[in-house]
Amino acid sequence: MTSETSATRKALVVRGGWEGHQPVKTTELFLPFLRDRGFDIDVSETLEVYTDAERLAATDLVVQCWTMGEITGEQSEGLAAAVRDGTGLAGWHGGIVDAFRGDVGYHQLTGGQFLMHPPGFVDHAVNPVPERSDHPVIAGLGDFRVDTEQYWMSTDPLVDVLATTVFPAGGERDRAVTMPAVWTRNWGAGRVFVSTIGHKPDDFDVPEVRTLTERGLLWASR
Repeated sequence: MTSETSATRKALVVRGGWEGHQPVKTTELFLPFLRDRGFDIDVSETLEVYTDAERLAATDLVVQCWTMGEITGEQSEGLAAAVRDGTGLAGWHGGIVDAFRGDVGYHQLTGGQFLMHPPGFVDHAVNPVPERSDHPVIAGLGDFRVDTEQYWMSTDPLVDVLATTVFPAGGERDRAVTMPAVWTRNWGAGRVFVSTIGHKPDDFDVPEVRTLTERGLLWASR
């Protein structure tokens, strides 16, 4: 296939942490897509790359898949500064919102933090927000279903929620709750894309999941 753009952009894939989210296998799903869109791709399996300001400044998109783990203050501040200056940040599921739980600054950057999910996989609907149907990440997408972990999130009120999911009443919940599932946010000159969907590689076999994730990567890029 030929690239859809002649301009070369740079993507940095940062992957590691808890192996249960298969960071190598899941990120590899999107590398051909990015290359076909004109990205040169670099891969880092250490967070120390976030202290390399020159490298980050030359990066148009950081794709992070790093669940749990710890990040140093210097690494966290380096990532946030790069995004503030225009480098995009994108990721899915625990690789972006169940990372570095002790770092509040990182949570502010991503706009959300995973709190819990019901046991096992849950067949549930994901509903694009009708009022945001013109957003390029979800344009033309209707409601769809996934059978995977359903994330209960704590989110920043400044995020732009593009899709939601509903937790029904029951147990400790006295009413149904609509939960953000996909969102974007601006951070200075940079953009951040987050999808809570993607616990396992075959989650991306759902066409809508694959589409919105690919679009989110492109949207976040400088």
